Amino acid sequence: MEQFVEIVTSVNDKINSFVWVTIGLWLLILTGIIMSFVTGFFQVTHIGHWMKKTIGGVFHKSAHNKKEKGSVSQFQALCTALAATIGTGNIAGVAAAIVIGGPGAVFWMWVAAFFGMMTNYSENILGIFFRRKNKDGEWSGGAMYYLQDGLGGKNRSKPLQVIGRILAILFAVCAFLAAFGIGNMGQVNKITLNIQSAFFGNMQIEPIFGVIPTIPFIIGIGIMIIGALIIIGGLKRIAAVAEKVVPFMAILYVIGALVIILYHIQSVGPAFLSIFKFAFGAKAIAGGTAGAMFKLAITQGCKRGVFSNEAGLGSSVMVHSNSDVKEPVKQGLWGIFEVFADTFVICSMTALVVLTSGYIDLETGNFAAELAAANNVSDANLVAKAFGGVFGAPGEWFIAVAIFLFAFTTVLGWSHYGSKAVEYLINEKAVIVFRIVFVLFMVVGALATSSLAWDISDTFNGMMMIPNLIGVLSLAPLVYKLTHNYIQRKIKGKTDVEPMLSFDPEIQKEHAEKVAQGAE
Repeated sequence: MEQFVEIVTSVNDKINSFVWVTIGLWLLILTGIIMSFVTGFFQVTHIGHWMKKTIGGVFHKSAHNKKEKGSVSQFQALCTALAATIGTGNIAGVAAAIVIGGPGAVFWMWVAAFFGMMTNYSENILGIFFRRKNKDGEWSGGAMYYLQDGLGGKNRSKPLQVIGRILAILFAVCAFLAAFGIGNMGQVNKITLNIQSAFFGNMQIEPIFGVIPTIPFIIGIGIMIIGALIIIGGLKRIAAVAEKVVPFMAILYVIGALVIILYHIQSVGPAFLSIFKFAFGAKAIAGGTAGAMFKLAITQGCKRGVFSNEAGLGSSVMVHSNSDVKEPVKQGLWGIFEVFADTFVICSMTALVVLTSGYIDLETGNFAAELAAANNVSDANLVAKAFGGVFGAPGEWFIAVAIFLFAFTTVLGWSHYGSKAVEYLINEKAVIVFRIVFVLFMVVGALATSSLAWDISDTFNGMMMIPNLIGVLSLAPLVYKLTHNYIQRKIKGKTDVEPMLSFDPEIQKEHAEKVAQGAE
């Protein structure tokens, strides 16, 4: 058995390295750069517009209206997507990137996010353009649909149709598997470990039947019950919870982080300096391994950035496609804001908390191992210890609660992604079975100890990225047309340009009839 596990681990490591390092990250950055050029660097040239139409319109009634059966509001779609993206990667993931890759990893996290804005934007407008109604009257969209109907559309050659269909199925299968791993058991495992450490660290209880750890089992059952009440109710209930929890948890975490940063205000300047100083491998120049550390900083920064904001994975588009919006680019604007909020706000706050904590030597860029060992600090609990250093034990409790909220809402978001993958691969009736099994696996996640399952899930997570990015790149001309069409009508105010709303003839016909009647 041990030999089998070693073989599986070795094979998975090779696949993971190929997917994430050899091809994935470079394809990801390349896609972001290309889509930035295709859209005229929309994230910069029209920053005032997308800010006004997203966060600037949060309190506008239209952002919250739910007029159509089977859809959610634009704001609810954003919150559900953020629920899945804002997770343990924003806390432990950023800390790990800095410990492994040095402060320079933060710079590359920003770079990945800057270009990732337009990758996420492109995914969202393609998701809206190629979405369809299922038999229950609910919108279904995602990479599998724009791979099948865009890359492999009816007007394409037979080989492209086959390739599009194969890539669509591959994406859906990987999304299904990743939903159980990264999106469920991995998150629940982190919740359990943090709650047990923060609140039950010194408590000794006999295992159930002498085998099952009691505290993790009880925590797992509790999470499962809460999860079942929300997840089995479907997207409407998930979105309603996300709309309330996500803004609350994000704002509360940012406030707490700001207090920590202000407490260490004298270290903020050196912290920023270290980010740029070590971004190009300065950390290891003295040791003669600048090239290796440069690659490590890029890899860690970009990889953790993707883990956090999911731009390029094609996951969040599955919930953005459920928005009640008709204009593809309007939902694309929320995709830009999603990456901005996740990485440039939440992850940057975490990075500054870590860099000003004293556990990172800002002169060398190295993890202060001796100080960390003396205080029992690792990359996993570094942020909690930083909060504890200012607020005492309540600071560590706060991070435990934050990780619970971040990770649990990630589970909620991924439950929807998995259900849409199942719907595509099987049918709508199989979704309820998936949700029940998904909820039951939360207990498995709470009890799990092996990291192999998470490593394999990490691989499937990355394998989602490749077919999705192929789809986005192949449909770059369409993204350009949709963006140009929107700019002409909504930004330049031209009234003689017809909107591009969907590839679906029925939706086009419906829009034409409403225009004729003066309803639109």
